[in-house]
Amino acid sequence: MTSQTTTIRVWDAPVRVFHWLLAACFTGAYLTAESESWRLLHVTLGYTLGGLIAFRLVWGVLGTRYARFASFVRPPAELKLYVAGLLAGRPAHFTGHNPLGGVAIVLMLLSGSAITATGYAVYNDIGGDWVAEVHEAAANGMLVLVAVHLCGVALASWMHHENLPRSMVTGLKQGQPSDGIKRLWWPVAVAMVIAVGAFWYLQWRVAL
Repeated sequence: MTSQTTTIRVWDAPVRVFHWLLAACFTGAYLTAESESWRLLHVTLGYTLGGLIAFRLVWGVLGTRYARFASFVRPPAELKLYVAGLLAGRPAHFTGHNPLGGVAIVLMLLSGSAITATGYAVYNDIGGDWVAEVHEAAANGMLVLVAVHLCGVALASWMHHENLPRSMVTGLKQGQPSDGIKRLWWPVAVAMVIAVGAFWYLQWRVAL
């Protein structure tokens, strides 16, 4: 960091709301997977996870600078260069997601999509036992990806001397003034929360 760095906006509100809602939905769905009495909650959280992923795919194209896939899905050469710097103890700093973080995000989106699709099939008795096995494998794979992601966040926070979890709460990081985003898009984030809440309410009403 140079003397010209300042606190800038990096993560818009929809990205942050997506991040924490996805974490909550996956955690809740995973913990209720084996309980028949919590089946409706498990299914509701699973469908919500699928809806969040669908939104993130759209926001990855239409969102703000660091939310877009173009900002963190890097070509293999850049990924290799970043890993080499990481192993040497001198990883390049990125204002948004680093190349390894980008890989983790793409893999989690793919895993989450597989979980939702196979979960829908299992819930509606489509396919056979193999679908349930794929569903369970995808969920366990997602759990591994989350663990790796958390370790990566901790490592990057330590190596770059910045609190990455806090930045996903506040949306703020240190950087050049010209690198910050101009809008946080709170109306979109509020609409997300309202949509999720409305879906949960409808699910609860159906269960009565």
